[in-house]
Amino acid sequence: QVQLVESGGGLVQAGGSLRLSCAASGRTFSSYAMGWFRQAPGKEREFVAAISRSGSGIYYADSVKGRFTISRDNAKNTVYLQMNSLKPEDTAVYYCAARTLGLVTTNANEYDYWGQGTQVTVSS
Repeated sequence: QVQLVESGGGLVQAGGSLRLSCAASGRTFSSYAMGWFRQAPGKEREFVAAISRSGSGIYYADSVKGRFTISRDNAKNTVYLQMNSLKPEDTAVYYCAARTLGLVTTNANEYDYWGQGTQVTVSS
């Protein structure tokens, strides 16, 4: 029912920036809490950032706080992740996720729909 498509990944040098986008299908995007998660090779999926339906509630993982910014444009059915001061340890596949019911959460298990991911590689 909900399709999510990530874009904006790529290869950057340490200290560089990328902006990821996640476009959602349908006309009910404004009712979804949205999150970004990432998974590096051989590692567990981890929470990165999340944003509430209205955009007023925002959460970040400690590892990205101060460097990453999550935002949303409900008119465009899109959530963004601005990533600055990138580090090699940020290298991962980044996924966006939608929670169609309930409040914004950092728990991946509570999200209902997932994109296919976009690769972010940060060279040292």
